[in-house]
Amino acid sequence: MAFNRLKKNKDNQSAEPIGFFKRLKKGLTKTREILTTDIDLLFTGNRKVDDNLLEELEELLITSDIGVQTSMRLIESISKKTVKISGPDQLKDALKEEIFSILNKHSPVPSSGKIVSKPHIIMVIGVNGVGKTTTIGKLAAKYACEGKKVLIIASDTFRAAAIEQLSIWADRAGAEIVKHRDNADPAAVAYDGIEAAIARGVDVVLVDTAGRLHTKINLMEELKKIKRTISKKLPDAPHEILLVLDATTGQNALPQAKVFHDELGVTGIAVTKLDGTAKGGIVVSISSSLPIQLKYIGIGEKIGDLREFDPEQFVAALF
Repeated sequence: MAFNRLKKNKDNQSAEPIGFFKRLKKGLTKTREILTTDIDLLFTGNRKVDDNLLEELEELLITSDIGVQTSMRLIESISKKTVKISGPDQLKDALKEEIFSILNKHSPVPSSGKIVSKPHIIMVIGVNGVGKTTTIGKLAAKYACEGKKVLIIASDTFRAAAIEQLSIWADRAGAEIVKHRDNADPAAVAYDGIEAAIARGVDVVLVDTAGRLHTKINLMEELKKIKRTISKKLPDAPHEILLVLDATTGQNALPQAKVFHDELGVTGIAVTKLDGTAKGGIVVSISSSLPIQLKYIGIGEKIGDLREFDPEQFVAALF
């Protein structure tokens, strides 16, 4: 079982992600303190695991942004193992196993680098301020480093700063960009971008979208229009719809994700800003509450600060 490797891997991460792991661990400090120090304190005075202790544990889990429903599920599972739990270390091990099980449920298959459909269209969605533009830039850099020809489509035409930022990221990542004037029809930009991608033999297309509109047009209808327009040009596209969520919004990220998923059919989630300002429990809550792959986590602004989500590594960093 993969979970059995967690203890061994906690201090023995592979050479490539060690810097990222250390920074992830630092970013999860708030949560780790709750899941380690605070759990140790529960056993002060040689307390046994009873209903009162489990109730206090549930409160700790909720304060770590794991959420009420997910915390209740964890407590229910832990309560079935109380015979084997005599102290904080056994309780932490039980929690690790349960959290890993949740995170691994919709875990993405590690990328093989192969693009099945060419161009591979990724439509990136999310409300303004979640880090959507920087996520697109980092993904562009990731694919470019893999030798892919990348094109970014600037379909968030309602926010001039978004187009400017994307242009900077495209230049930094070595990607091409298709953009129109401010306030142009986002779907038209998407259509022209897909045409350009086909003509230029592009491997991966990243489509930026608005997170808020300055008009009376409904945001979801505008996003659906972009999706339909992409499908008209390429019937099997978009191949991915990636939702970007900001970890610092805590439980507010869940209703956001539900609305986007119900309206557009999200295929993957990227959680940003796990840099110490957020509580990492939201990652557990998202994995428990939504039937969607958590594909990426981000811990900073640098190009290499967005990585494919690894449940095993994440649990090791939590504890």
